Amino acid sequence: MLDIVVLGAAAGGGFPQWNSNAPACRRARAGDPTAPARTQASIAVSGDGVSWYVLNASPDLRTQINQTPDLYPRDGLRSTPIAGVVLTSGEIDAITGLLTLRERQPFALYATPSVLGQLDANPIFTALDPTLVPRHALTLGQPLALKPAGFSITPFTVPGKVPLYAEKGSNPAEIVTNGENIGLEITDGKARVLYVPGCARMSDDLRHKLEGADAVFFDGTLWTDDEMVRAGLGSKTGHRMGHMSVADEPDGTIATFRTIPTGRKILIHINNSNPVLLSDSPERAQAELAGWEVAYDGMKVTL
Repeated sequence: MLDIVVLGAAAGGGFPQWNSNAPACRRARAGDPTAPARTQASIAVSGDGVSWYVLNASPDLRTQINQTPDLYPRDGLRSTPIAGVVLTSGEIDAITGLLTLRERQPFALYATPSVLGQLDANPIFTALDPTLVPRHALTLGQPLALKPAGFSITPFTVPGKVPLYAEKGSNPAEIVTNGENIGLEITDGKARVLYVPGCARMSDDLRHKLEGADAVFFDGTLWTDDEMVRAGLGSKTGHRMGHMSVADEPDGTIATFRTIPTGRKILIHINNSNPVLLSDSPERAQAELAGWEVAYDGMKVTL
């Protein structure tokens, strides 16, 4: 049996974003029940209900742990049921939480060689003592048993881009499928779940991987490609940031998934500008009509 807890459902900056005075963020800040706050995207997974692995270490990880009883210390003066952390990219909102875990607590860290290289290049991450937190390179397409948690993961490429801080060259926002951005297939031998918090476009390989999954957590960053530009919140489109749009339009997530048979479909990594966060919005109604759920902090999925 797989137990999954959504630690955070929002994209970078969370919801409400600390410096946003946009209407939706004002509603969340005021405690509007139709606009519940969300921390930055991460999930925790267990196959035995005892040991847990955190997928992406968001900047909000300390708060998320303290809000999740499954992740509380249980033994002695210091302990944790967190056996490891798995990273799907080197984005700031996926790696910053590692620094929260620097209090000399053993756990394993898994990422692709390129992401491990980004960590190695930044001396601040030496705060994680390698004798206590060994770093393991993931091999794309190779299943990895995560013991003792009772499930395995298989990393696979997802179209995406390098982190903002690593952009360089004449085409810094180039969409690549070289392992800079990955998804994770999670299975206990019975149920199969896919975690894809960032995706720039649908590929044939990704489509094939998604088919038949019991549940999918998928990139829900923006509703439309230019929503931040139109709202006056930024100058970048979703494509420039390496994210598909959710809206029911050509190449959008809702339309694309109509021809991909899956079980539960759950949007995660949702930007504060995306109206799907608001339970009373037309966009939320459209997403739910198309069979999508919108992740929220504390959401539990058991398969």
